[in-house]
Amino acid sequence: MLLRLAYLGVTNSLALLRLLPMSDRHKDAEILALQHQIMVLERQLGGERVRLTPADRAWLAALLHPLPRTVLHQLRLLVRPETVLRWHRDLIASRHASSSRPLRAGRPRTIRSIRALVLRLASENTGWGYRRIHGELLVLGVKVAASTVWEILKDADVDPAPDRTNNTWATFLRSQAQAILAADFFETVTLTGARLYVLAVIEHATRRVRVLGVTPHPTAAWVAQAARNLVMDLEDTSCQVRYLIRDRDGKYPTLFDTILSDAGIEVVHSGVRMPRMNSIMERWIQSCRHELLDRTLIFNQAHLRYALREYERHYNEHRPHRGIANARPYAPLPGPITEPATLARLRVHRHDRLGGLIHEYEHAA
Repeated sequence: MLLRLAYLGVTNSLALLRLLPMSDRHKDAEILALQHQIMVLERQLGGERVRLTPADRAWLAALLHPLPRTVLHQLRLLVRPETVLRWHRDLIASRHASSSRPLRAGRPRTIRSIRALVLRLASENTGWGYRRIHGELLVLGVKVAASTVWEILKDADVDPAPDRTNNTWATFLRSQAQAILAADFFETVTLTGARLYVLAVIEHATRRVRVLGVTPHPTAAWVAQAARNLVMDLEDTSCQVRYLIRDRDGKYPTLFDTILSDAGIEVVHSGVRMPRMNSIMERWIQSCRHELLDRTLIFNQAHLRYALREYERHYNEHRPHRGIANARPYAPLPGPITEPATLARLRVHRHDRLGGLIHEYEHAA
């Protein structure tokens, strides 16, 4: 259709150019001849309606629209002047509709960052419905419709209604970890066959370890003094602890719980023969045995105390922990290196602890 319209436009333009060198008398004669031919065609049609193609209508509408209505009534046309004006209105309307039609049907797609933020709010707040998430977005200055939040959650197979309130034990313990401390005894044997007992505690939130002491005889007085030292250390570091988890070992005297209770720390006993109730502490003991005690020979109590002190520093200052996103208790993870020149020339220095038993790596100065 467009090619035909262009062809008609070119041919009729050439026909108009042909009239330029003609005189007014010749033009009037040609116009009268054309009008007479139209009358002959009308008599031959016998009253039947003339069928014009869309290209013919567009050409006639564009050609005759500038003429006044009185002039159009004087011309002998195959159609009425109102029909020609209607064709012109339809032509303008179709042109406007094609230029204003959007490139994509329907509402515009929500940008990726907003979709990611909605899914993040839903995952971090399992009790929030789509209305609550929508309100939080408005607080952040992100203006979207509540129905858009609903569709984003539905597309990601997330229930938009607040029925996602079933917390796992991992989520529950992670939310309470800031106030939980765990303690336990473990033992090792020296080269001479002497049995030594170690008392250690670990913070659930930061994974920081404190070795409270080493002794061959964990008497009630020794354990009570270790509890006093722990309370003073917590006060010095402003550590807000509300609960301490321990097993039902007979090495803990009643005074141990009393000292902690006076400091505002409630002692929670794990079940009988249920080490998983104190799993974080048990996991540290396993790491200590695997990385230190199973790989070295302990001569005496002083040697064990020194080895545990070095391992405690390594565990708190350098060793990454998967439970806290591979961070360290004393320092968060550094930012990633993004400069290509630095990545191409990495200079990493190794620092040995305990005679090379433990390796630590850091960038050379």
